[in-house]
Amino acid sequence: MMWPNFFVQDDEQRMGMRTRAGGKRRKALTDEQEGKIKLAFFVAIVGMTLTVLAVGTEFWVELNTYKQNHTAICEAAHYGLWKFCYKKLWVEDVEEERATCGPAELPGEANCSYFKFFTTGENAHIFQRTTKKELNITAAVVSLLSITLMAMGSLCITMALSKGIEFLLKPASIFFIISGIMVLVCLEIFRHSVRWLITSDETIPLEYEYSWSVACAVASGSILIFGGGCFILLSIPSLPKKPWEYCIKGRSSSTTS
Repeated sequence: MMWPNFFVQDDEQRMGMRTRAGGKRRKALTDEQEGKIKLAFFVAIVGMTLTVLAVGTEFWVELNTYKQNHTAICEAAHYGLWKFCYKKLWVEDVEEERATCGPAELPGEANCSYFKFFTTGENAHIFQRTTKKELNITAAVVSLLSITLMAMGSLCITMALSKGIEFLLKPASIFFIISGIMVLVCLEIFRHSVRWLITSDETIPLEYEYSWSVACAVASGSILIFGGGCFILLSIPSLPKKPWEYCIKGRSSSTTS
């Protein structure tokens, strides 16, 4: 009868040691830390939402022809990273002070299609102007990589909140900051592609203006960088004392010596 009791006690001791070791390895987050992380994560979610909205829409830039006399219809176009749209607008719907057609949000007959350089490798032709597919493809790929990094950062924050692992805040901050920088890089590449398109041919006079999708991308890149910076600050261990207390203590020790 003594041997079974001995084995039972031995197993209980081993399980207790494993539980204590696991508790030492896993440091639970306090309610204050968890609240701050959730707030910073909400900021990052806003940036991610704006990024997906910008990448998925085709209102990055608007190309507007000039209004002509004695015509009831004018032509405009707008495009993004994936597709472009031709639009025929009624001149009477356009503001009288405006010399060009637009904006693209006005009601009219639209004809949208995806860029062919993602499938057949052909450049697109918009108002007798030719796109530079290398720049457009690069901008699209950078945007997808940015979204991938956002997903990895979100996974790290989710694990940090569920498992109580504070160390995961550091890689999450890096993912969010790099993704925000890549969104801004995507915007710069897209701007160069627009300039290439406008200067490729000048047969048809055009005016161009960046639309609300670009505003969403600029805001999302800034918010993601800010959110990543918040996670960096949250991952820094707090000092046990206030900084000025260290200075006062250092001065007092130097005077006594």
